[in-house]
Amino acid sequence: MAGLVPEVLRAERQFARLFVGQSLSALGDRVTFVALPFAVVSIGGSAADVGLVVSAGLIPLLVFTLVGGVWADRLPRQWIMLASDVVRCVVQAVLAVLLLTGHAGVWTMAALTAVYGLAEAFFLPASMGLLPLLVPVDRLREANALRGFVQSAGLVLGPGLAAVLVATVGPGGALAVDAVSFAASALVLARLGPVAGSGAAGAEERPGFLAELRVGWREVSGRTWVWSGMLAMAAYHMVVLPSVFVLGPVLADRQWGGAGAWALVTAAFGVGSIVGDVCAYRLRPARPMAVAAGALAVASCQALIIGSGAPVAVIAALEAVTGVGVALCYVLWETSLQVHIPERVLSRVSSYDNLVAVALMPVGVMLAGPLSDALGLRPTLFGMTALAVPVALALLALPAVRRLPAQAVPEAAPEAVAPTAEPIPGPAPAAPAVGV
Repeated sequence: MAGLVPEVLRAERQFARLFVGQSLSALGDRVTFVALPFAVVSIGGSAADVGLVVSAGLIPLLVFTLVGGVWADRLPRQWIMLASDVVRCVVQAVLAVLLLTGHAGVWTMAALTAVYGLAEAFFLPASMGLLPLLVPVDRLREANALRGFVQSAGLVLGPGLAAVLVATVGPGGALAVDAVSFAASALVLARLGPVAGSGAAGAEERPGFLAELRVGWREVSGRTWVWSGMLAMAAYHMVVLPSVFVLGPVLADRQWGGAGAWALVTAAFGVGSIVGDVCAYRLRPARPMAVAAGALAVASCQALIIGSGAPVAVIAALEAVTGVGVALCYVLWETSLQVHIPERVLSRVSSYDNLVAVALMPVGVMLAGPLSDALGLRPTLFGMTALAVPVALALLALPAVRRLPAQAVPEAAPEAVAPTAEPIPGPAPAAPAVGV
């Protein structure tokens, strides 16, 4: 039986506890992704109202993600995550009660969803920064692959579970399940206790909020592989994902026979993502960012595949291949950040990554519809691939990306970077970075 449990879960007990809690929370999130629009519709909301409620959670994430990154590098990250889980648990519980008692309104739901987004803005950078404190550097790739596996499995299992819950207990009951998942995650985080290295700096050592934010930006701008990787990921979110979120469902409705065909394609992508996470767990690439860039190029073909005109079964099979690419890319990208970015600034760097991805994706989503109306569905989809794939290939062409090793090295990186030391007053310098 022990052989069925991954080694990193058996060897790293704190990570194993966190993994269980986050797995439950991730499944709950997938349920909410489906249940929330139905919740708005169930109270008589229109499509515009659905957009209002969903965007209400996105705006605080945009505004506060950099703030969350600074505070996640200041305070114990597990406590920030705990507070975020408690807030999101309360939000989902209140939403569930309002829906089940018939007292929910669109603006009330939007306000509560905004609070949810605010909590998530603090949770995401703290989560990215906590993992290297729980897992040795040589196991980070395995740990990230397991986290990705849970997210990918949620793509397959979450919509089905959400459909059952919405049909049996209604959208309010489905959101109540998500509230319970956050409570379970918070309980696990509370049992972690102090984590060495998290929030070690005292208030007297902090150079100020804006100065700390600038330090995070220097860590991004001073490393070619980091800023170029962020730009490539932003292109994927802005150019490729609208083909999945907007144009794919429209094409399926018009030409594939409806939602059932689209469900098959998305399920195949989820299965491919699971395979990709398993590959990321087992493979040990010597140049992980080179593999990640190649995988991103494969993932960026989704729009071309969706608009290819091939039979739905063929499109589903090819989308499964892109799912492998997406999973590999995300795991190797996150692991590279955790390995090569100094832990004390990791959450700030992660917050810039989140900001770029989240900020640009709505732009692509808003432009996809008008462009397809003007140019046609298939020409727009082909154009998306024509833009996105060269960006991924350009990332692969950069020497700083191709040569980045799997493990940090004590000497300076091959490219010139700004010093990583915090501008901390006092005669003693900050501890040296682990690697660049």
